[in-house]
Amino acid sequence: MDELGGVNEPTGLEGTILVVDDERNIRRTLRMVLEGEGATVLDAATAEEALRLLTLHGYGGQVGAEGTPVDMVLADVMLPGISGLEFLERLRAIGGGALALPVILISGHATVSDAVRATRLGAFDFFEKPLTRDRVIVGVRNGLRQAGVERELRALRGRTRREIIGDSPAMQALLRQVEKVGATRARVLIEGESGTGKELVARALHEASDRSQRAFVKVNCAAIPRELIESELFGHERGAFTGATGQKRGLFEVADGGTIFLDEIGDMDHGAQAKVLRVLQSGELMRVGGERPIKIDVRVLAATHRNLKDLVQNGEFREDLYFRLAVVPLCVPPLRERPGDVGILCRYYIEVACEENGLGQKTVMPEAITALEAYAWPGNVRELRNLMERLAILTDGDVLVGDLPAEIRGTAEDDEPKSPIVSMIAQLGEGAVPPGISLRAFREAVERAFIRQRLIEHGWNVSRTAEDLGVERTHLHKKMKLLGIVRGV
Repeated sequence: MDELGGVNEPTGLEGTILVVDDERNIRRTLRMVLEGEGATVLDAATAEEALRLLTLHGYGGQVGAEGTPVDMVLADVMLPGISGLEFLERLRAIGGGALALPVILISGHATVSDAVRATRLGAFDFFEKPLTRDRVIVGVRNGLRQAGVERELRALRGRTRREIIGDSPAMQALLRQVEKVGATRARVLIEGESGTGKELVARALHEASDRSQRAFVKVNCAAIPRELIESELFGHERGAFTGATGQKRGLFEVADGGTIFLDEIGDMDHGAQAKVLRVLQSGELMRVGGERPIKIDVRVLAATHRNLKDLVQNGEFREDLYFRLAVVPLCVPPLRERPGDVGILCRYYIEVACEENGLGQKTVMPEAITALEAYAWPGNVRELRNLMERLAILTDGDVLVGDLPAEIRGTAEDDEPKSPIVSMIAQLGEGAVPPGISLRAFREAVERAFIRQRLIEHGWNVSRTAEDLGVERTHLHKKMKLLGIVRGV
């Protein structure tokens, strides 16, 4: 029986494993054992050669990678040149401070300090020679299982971030802030209108943090009855009140080690606000009816569609809590301020809706996109997503302008608010407006004349005109196309 002797049990190792050892016989034996169980094996005699192979196979997100990614590494501690522990440090540096795959270190002369250092550097396991076949296979199988879990987590995180969609300057600036702030432990107050995607921003902040593998607990402060919110947030002891038949952990405790997201924090009553403030100040909470404080470690993210500064001024929200929550304020822009993103969002959500409902893929036609971009979207991205799902289900083919709701097509004339300009002209007196003209036609005529006048004032420079009007250049271009504004006409 050789060094890797043992019972031959099928395990089905699927993955690519890199073996790094300066002894040819060890590399050859490990290759035979691992390939015999279904794994793909690469090998290297030095850490330098291993780093080159990993780069070729895309470790650390290397551009121009070739071949399948490496799923796991087995490396000897005593290597010529760069040692196995130094190799581990290099992998951490390339991976942005963490190992991007499981690494098992192997040593024939292991010391306690080597094992401790390997653990601190993030090694998945530490094998001592002589190796046994069963020990290697069990360790590699567990490592590959972890690699698979990590891939699934990365895919989920990627999906979360992909749903924050937008190429507009406002959204790109927000995404940069999310990446920068997410990696910290700072508290964040996310502000924005209903439907803009504040929860997606909160989840992206959590996923970008070192707490990403711990709990993300969402609390809708507006949905919990006032008399129950303290119990929900902080828990209660048995007998604390009528109906408290047992001990209950609050949501702050459930989120311990992770992130709690207090959505619609502006609707929280003063009593709960005071208790949340104490938790933020002390890092401790007291259950309702409890007698001893409980230490917790929670990152707090909050969101609101209301103006908290105004609520503070009106005495409806605690000023001290506001400053504790708004260490880093982020504002999610409404969809009407990012019209250039409407087409991207429509294409994405129509594809998602078709896939989720088992429908053939459909396209939102350019003319429909133009009408959708001119719409104000009072319900923001939530309204757009719901509309795309409805259109995916109800339309027989690709989405045309005629498939859109009347208010988006611009044919609904009842109950439409009059613009200040229309009101001003209406006050000029009888006969100022041509008889028989519809409100929509009159409004478009006024808007066309107004935009054309501003363009003339700026020498038909669209960028300067857009800046003067307070809109994005792409939005002005689409408005000009929709209203038929052409230079000289």
